[in-house]
Parts: sequence; structure tokens; C-alpha cells
Amino acid sequence: MATTPSEMPTGWSGYALDVLRQVGLRNGGARRSVVEHLGAQQCCRSAQEIFDGIRAGGARVGIASVYRVLDQLVELRLAQRVDVGDGITRFEPAHADGHHHHLVCDDCGKVEPFSDAGLERALERVAGRLGYAIDAHEVVLHGACGTCR
Repeated sequence: MATTPSEMPTGWSGYALDVLRQVGLRNGGARRSVVEHLGAQQCCRSAQEIFDGIRAGGARVGIASVYRVLDQLVELRLAQRVDVGDGITRFEPAHADGHHHHLVCDDCGKVEPFSDAGLERALERVAGRLGYAIDAHEVVLHGACGTCR
């Protein structure tokens, strides 16, 4: 079944599906569901959360398929793994823009994204001072959210 332009996802999801098609992977079923679900998220999600979200939307997909698709997306650098220190690997789209970091509540487990231009400049200064060229970085801050505090 061909996808018409009006049915084609836009943004990261559309780009990811195009790349997957270019490398010879079909864009139906689980692969499309995972890409579209992940692309609609504001922050990182675990494979289980992605699986649950897809199933709640009425699509039938297996957890093994979700993991397989996530591994493909990471391998193609379309998604990145996020480790917030709780032993659960999370995933989020790898955006060229819209880079963010994470705040983690150690009491309730809530994970929230944040961006800070000053922090980005400070990281660049530190790397430069030590002679490094940064390819990627992740900042995870731990504490208590406003509700748990």
C-alpha cells in the first residue's frame, strides 16, 4: 500500500521513515508505529512505555519488535539512548536542533527535559580548555521535583 503525501508523517518521524526506506527497511507495522510514537514525545521514553503507548492507541505490536526497531533507530543515529541512572534505558529522537538535557526526581521517577544556553556555552568552554571537541553530551540532574519536595 503506497503512502500518499498527506498520510506521510512530517518532522523527525517523516525523516526517520525516509531514512529507513533508503536503507531498505519497510515502513509498515511495528516500525512505523514506533517511529510515529517516539516522534510525538516531548522527552525520552522506555521501550516499555513506547510499547504501552502504541498498544493504548489500538495498534498491535510485540515488545520484541519495539526493541528491534529502537535498536535500528539508534544504529542509524536516528534515535539516542538516554540513561538517567535508574537502570532503565530510555530513547528519544536524535534531533539536530532542540537538544535538551534531563532532570530526574529520585523520589517519584519523573523525568523532565530542560535546555539552557548558558550551560551549553559552559560545556563548550570546558571542552575547549581541555582540548576536546565535543561530538555529543548529556547532562542529567538528580533531585526532588516540586511535588515530592
